[in-house]
Amino acid sequence: MKDTKGIPTVSRIHFYTSAANILKNPLPFHKRNFQKHGDTFKLKLGFGREIIFSRDAAFAEYVLQKNQKNYKKSEIQTVDMAKYLGHGLLTAEGELWKKQRKLIQPAFHKKQLAGLLDKVKAAVGVELAKIRTDVPMDIFPVFNDLAFQTVVKSLFSSAVGQQEIDKLQYITEAAQKMLVKELRQPYLAWYFNWTGKIKGHLALTAEARHILLKVIKERKKSKAQHNDLLDMLLEARYEDGTAMSEEQLLDEILILFTAGHETTSNALTFTCELLARNPEVQEKIFAEIEASKMASGGDHMQEIKNCPYTQQVVEEAMRLYPPAYFIDRVNLEDDQFEGKEYSAGSSLLFSIYEIHRHPDFWDQPDEFRPERFSEVRTKNYFPFGAGPRKCIGNNFAMYEMVIAIAQLVSKYQISGARGEIEIEPLITLKPKNAILKFSAR
Repeated sequence: MKDTKGIPTVSRIHFYTSAANILKNPLPFHKRNFQKHGDTFKLKLGFGREIIFSRDAAFAEYVLQKNQKNYKKSEIQTVDMAKYLGHGLLTAEGELWKKQRKLIQPAFHKKQLAGLLDKVKAAVGVELAKIRTDVPMDIFPVFNDLAFQTVVKSLFSSAVGQQEIDKLQYITEAAQKMLVKELRQPYLAWYFNWTGKIKGHLALTAEARHILLKVIKERKKSKAQHNDLLDMLLEARYEDGTAMSEEQLLDEILILFTAGHETTSNALTFTCELLARNPEVQEKIFAEIEASKMASGGDHMQEIKNCPYTQQVVEEAMRLYPPAYFIDRVNLEDDQFEGKEYSAGSSLLFSIYEIHRHPDFWDQPDEFRPERFSEVRTKNYFPFGAGPRKCIGNNFAMYEMVIAIAQLVSKYQISGARGEIEIEPLITLKPKNAILKFSAR
């Protein structure tokens, strides 16, 4: 690969001397380098490898949307992640991705999602009932189970038993933890292979596929209609009239499990942490919910539409703590943007966390101010990505989160926040030690 031009470079020595801290949390390292070198810098890793980091929102928009045909996802997703999840919408590229996106998109249209809101609301209610009142508790496990159960119920209705759900959740989370180790410690690849750790996690993934295949075969055999996502995926047809193969369907379902629960549980936990620190925001949500119940007449979609402030709160939480806190791309041909040259094959990593807190884009960027989203705000804001590869489930995720926060605040007052909000950047930006207190209203 030819060297990139016009981009400040962080020394390899600086990277290696910071390696231990980067393994725990790479964000401070990125922030220091952005402050020192500007909105785009490169990091040389040795053996001809380099990564270009950027918090330039205009550059991100150019790569993800305006010139997206010249960019593909990196091997982090198309190879490393794909070995555990298969080649579904998140990890596929080229013609396979186009074919799958076109096939699956109708299942996530707002009209179709409206039919799933009963299932979503019921699953949310069951999980929130597990909150213990008047004692400090870590809220993340509750939201983690809530998000997973919501995906399962929306996909399969009641076709999967709790034992299978627990197993699927364990496998999904174990695979992510293993992948993080592989990506953060590439120099230990030999060890992960020699000890059989990778082989063991691939065996777990095969077990998950076996569980899901059994559900699919039973659904096909019964021919019963459940009006869930599995029905929609089974009924979807390509242009030639054929249906998805079982292997491809398994890949897509594993992607939905991972992308559909991980990011949502993180976002809900961060939202809750922020609410605990801002009781006046809780009361505004509560007042909005009470008014919405009276005006919506039991229509779940209308109830969501009648809660714009609740949505603004979730949007602001995802600005401050974006679950997908980085987006990666590789250019197919040489390119240039604002005087900087990028040779074909350059590895680009956009820090959504830094873009969302950039002082040039946001007034008081580190402050929690939901009102900033009182008008439609899409510029410099990428919680679900951008362009053709924007998350297909963004509407589903927003509906689920608004429903969850609405139910939560209508039942409880949240307090007990201590110090700064702790984070754990893995494949997604995860909360850490989210110990809060809930009191019944």
